[in-house]
Amino acid sequence: MPLAVDRFQLGPVQTNCYLVRANAAAGEAVLIDPGAEAAVLELELQRAGARCVAILITHSHFDHIGAVAELAEATGAPVHISAQEAVVLETPERFYPGLGVRAFSPDVRLAGDESLELAGIRFRTLRVPGHSPGHVAFLADGALFSGDVLFAGSVGRTDLPFSSWETLLESIRALAGLLPPDTVVYAGHGPPTTLGDELARNPFLAELRA
Repeated sequence: MPLAVDRFQLGPVQTNCYLVRANAAAGEAVLIDPGAEAAVLELELQRAGARCVAILITHSHFDHIGAVAELAEATGAPVHISAQEAVVLETPERFYPGLGVRAFSPDVRLAGDESLELAGIRFRTLRVPGHSPGHVAFLADGALFSGDVLFAGSVGRTDLPFSSWETLLESIRALAGLLPPDTVVYAGHGPPTTLGDELARNPFLAELRA
């Protein structure tokens, strides 16, 4: 049975947050990248009849962590983020002054090679740096929650501090070598796609097709 995945576009740049359950009737859920509008996500959890048992963060850009502290406090769910980017979540005012992102100390610091059993789902963490240095993705049941690495028709920005086009391309190359083409990509922005479709048609990945 495929995962039940609900997508919510939240905040000023319409960042995707995913509510993920083992199936549509499951009473436990995982939230991935709650970047804004914590009250909306709390309401959606209630509508789904699900308890949030974990919060997973792909990377620490402000639009992916803005609602973490409020949701963690409301749900009691442990927060998972890469060890390399935990400092941003702990001291967001240093990185995003004036944006009002609340600090939070994560419960689990990821290296990017873990297997996590959460809400009846086995997630595999994958290191995919480039858009940010400690970026991770979460793989579960043929679905890749890719954050801002790969989008439908585009890729993550590499004109930001600590980003690298060459590193990002190598991360996508590694995903292409590891995962089947029918892997569903749930990106940090925009609609879902598949890895195969992006490798075949994404204009930013022409180098990988050469």
